[in-house]
Amino acid sequence: MNLPDLQFFNWCHLQYGVNKGIYNTIDNWFYEYGIVNILSRRIYLLSFLEFAKEVESEQKQDKVIRFGNGGLVKKLHEFLVVYKMESKGGL
Repeated sequence: MNLPDLQFFNWCHLQYGVNKGIYNTIDNWFYEYGIVNILSRRIYLLSFLEFAKEVESEQKQDKVIRFGNGGLVKKLHEFLVVYKMESKGGL
């Protein structure tokens, strides 16, 4: 969590196969959502990538997470719905 940004991105790239554009879009999306603290945002970012990886691995055995056209924002919204339900004890 405390790695410099480039090293944190490189770790995310190795673990999830995301490119810099996807990483920056996710990071910015959470920032715009109101998660300003960098450590909190990285926790959300990693939680989201795990969420996306689980959904992806149910569909195919690819290490790289693919979102498709418009799929990243859709998946971010899905993540927030699930996260809110879990935090309220809904799941």
